[in-house]
Amino acid sequence: MTTRATPRVAAAASRKLDRRALVCLALAVAAGGVLGASSAHADTPEVAEFRVVINARNPQDSIARDFLADAFLKKVTRWDDGEPIRPCDLRLDSTVRRAFSKTVLRRAIAAIRSYWQQRIFSGRDVPPPELDSDEAVLRYVAKYRGAVGYVSAAAHLGDGVKAVRVD
Repeated sequence: MTTRATPRVAAAASRKLDRRALVCLALAVAAGGVLGASSAHADTPEVAEFRVVINARNPQDSIARDFLADAFLKKVTRWDDGEPIRPCDLRLDSTVRRAFSKTVLRRAIAAIRSYWQQRIFSGRDVPPPELDSDEAVLRYVAKYRGAVGYVSAAAHLGDGVKAVRVD
């Protein structure tokens, strides 16, 4: 003997199935957008050039790329002279940040965000401050002796800041 669902039960099951289908569709669209965006960036050559800048009182003339990457990921926290390292980033949507992340950190911005989300969640650390412009980065770096940042190659370096070579 077979039993049939009442019209009310059948309608409720149909709505539940429709909601699940919509959630799956929304997730698929979101994932496709993320994958599409990352593949579009992967094929686009980086045209933004940058300079790494430190406080003028910092004795460094050059910085090893690995040390710089570790400083921005806060795996190292002090300069050779013991001064605390204070890195700062540009906004997430900055082409200069994308170029810096690709060249120095050798990771996409999305991977860096994931790294920081894990660090924050585990209570280990917070990411460097994100500043809105080259000028804001230069002001930050000039203010703190241990500061390090990056700006576009065209940025005018003022007093209290110097560019360093990345080896």
